[in-house]
Amino acid sequence: MPALPYWHVDAFADRPFAGNQAAVMILGDWPGDDVLRAIGEENNFAETAFLVPDRSGIADWELRWFTPTCEIRLCGHATLASGHVLLGREPQRSAVAFRTRQAGVLVVQRDGERGLEVGLPVIPTAPAAFPEAAALLGGQLQETWRSPDGYSLFLYPDEAAVRSLLPDLRGLAALGDEQFIVTAPGDATDIVSRVFVPGSGVDEDSVTGSAHAALTWFWTRRLGVERLTAFQASRRGGKVGCRIAGDVAWLAGPCVTVVEGTFTCP
Repeated sequence: MPALPYWHVDAFADRPFAGNQAAVMILGDWPGDDVLRAIGEENNFAETAFLVPDRSGIADWELRWFTPTCEIRLCGHATLASGHVLLGREPQRSAVAFRTRQAGVLVVQRDGERGLEVGLPVIPTAPAAFPEAAALLGGQLQETWRSPDGYSLFLYPDEAAVRSLLPDLRGLAALGDEQFIVTAPGDATDIVSRVFVPGSGVDEDSVTGSAHAALTWFWTRRLGVERLTAFQASRRGGKVGCRIAGDVAWLAGPCVTVVEGTFTCP
């Protein structure tokens, strides 16, 4: 395999060293999954986005995402980062489309106010008990909502309650490939959240696009609005502009390229 174009991008960030890190890599064709997993482990970011030109005519690019341990179904911040790279190379374009294996066709488009926005399928949830996770998260949990495909949302009374949580990450990892989203009304934004995905090798994610596809669905209905502002209160932190349009959650924010170069494979 030749040297591969490589970008390290901080997504949902208006400055370096904030938001969520993603590696973006452009390939000519798909190598074996073992190679993609090894590169994801080497990069050691929450996600590496791999792009191959889409020869089907359905979209501009094929897109897959790998954590340091496995391939995942959906990743918002690395999709936004991919759009940032590609639209930066083609300033005359207003949008770019990606064909994914399990999330359909995703679009990143320019947003004049906040840089870029990515459209993800909304993730509906419904009230459902999850006592094992509730005990491991701790705190003053008020409600639990779950989706059939591994997204669990835990409602807390306020931002301070979300920030103070010290979950048992090893215990959560033992519950499987699940995304544990804790959320509450925010102090400076409409909502606040934290996201734990230890079963996929990411103890606490920095800014999680797919989680906001669930949060946008949940909170726009709860608050009776179509738009809201969100903050993910991780160590790096990041703001997300959220709006709902039918069955799509549009998530807006800027990106910053931190490193651009080549990745050499043996």
